[in-house]
Amino acid sequence: MSEAARKYDLYGHDFKRDPHPTFAAMRRDDPIYQQPGLNGTTPIWFVTRYADVDAMLRDKRFVRDAALALPPERIPAGSPLDRRLGQHMLNADGADHRRLRGLVSQAFTPKRVADLRPRAQAIADALLDPVVGRGEMDLITDFSFPLPTTVILELLGVPIADRDRFRAWGNALLEPPMTPEAQAETVRQLTQFTDYLQALFEERRRHPRGDMISALVAADQAGDRLSEDELCSTVVLLIVAGHETTVNLIANAVLALSRHPDRRDALAADPTLMPAAVEEFLRYDGSVERALNRWAAEDVVWGGQLIRRGDPVILILSSANRDAERFERPDALELDRSPNPHLGFGKGLHYCLGSPLARLETDVALTTLLARLPNLRLAVPEEELRYRFLPGFRGLEALPVRWDVP
Repeated sequence: MSEAARKYDLYGHDFKRDPHPTFAAMRRDDPIYQQPGLNGTTPIWFVTRYADVDAMLRDKRFVRDAALALPPERIPAGSPLDRRLGQHMLNADGADHRRLRGLVSQAFTPKRVADLRPRAQAIADALLDPVVGRGEMDLITDFSFPLPTTVILELLGVPIADRDRFRAWGNALLEPPMTPEAQAETVRQLTQFTDYLQALFEERRRHPRGDMISALVAADQAGDRLSEDELCSTVVLLIVAGHETTVNLIANAVLALSRHPDRRDALAADPTLMPAAVEEFLRYDGSVERALNRWAAEDVVWGGQLIRRGDPVILILSSANRDAERFERPDALELDRSPNPHLGFGKGLHYCLGSPLARLETDVALTTLLARLPNLRLAVPEEELRYRFLPGFRGLEALPVRWDVP
């Protein structure tokens, strides 16, 4: 397959601005469709209907560990840096997945997350205090990035003074480098990231604290539970997944409310609507556009298509969440939608472990913004907004906003 064989543009600027017409066409005409991926050559199955995405997320024939689907000669050996970044639970299945997930799951129980609410509220207020009288800000730089980043770094025990470094490191991990120069810069950034973490691990081995990194280091020392690569990969995952998705969810929600001032005002007037509203923001314009690549572990006939063993499959969550076969008025923002069985956090074995924390942070963020920033709205024409080049995510580069200052 060549790049010219792509029927649907799933990467361009116009697509990122509004992917939903493309997804609607795919659901209608090509709900399970194979075309080249980002590199223009590798054929990938793209799945867009809710019923298929929901079922495949739970089907053990579609695996995250490529070794379960590909012959050894097709699996890249990977560099030491690749191993320091990739040995985490999202890339594992079966017993390995259960072991790695079990190490961190206790930190994200609903009870433990609920206990974080006062701290999340204090951080949100501290971020708004210096800007509230200004009447404008970049919502991402000034608020939606530092809020969840601070929460996850404090939970892990990473120095908050280094918070802004994680923005560049997260970009390096998530944004695909498209030139040799960009590839070299990505390697440099990610080497710096993992070197930073390994120095932190050594410090916690010498001086453990009551934080999550100390607990993971202790698990590493307990025997065969965590290798050094698994330790590094797990903390990278928690840092990046622990802030990146929520940064974008908060920003996407504020943009949606700016487009619908009646709903913004209703939510500001009645904060008890917020839990249901957060679920609708996850459905309507969630931060995770696609589930991570899976591979068929055996030949599978699905929807009249033969998906062969080893074929990569991408499940498009944003499309499933706008499927009229599952949701009434799928393109409408309905803050009280019920039921709302969205797939914003995935489903099945790889259901997002941090979902309780993301819900809490988004609830606190939006409630505080609407309470303290009257008539919060977009400060520039919407056509000036630019989306980041993140194939799996929906994230803006910046979101300039303004509000009424008495």
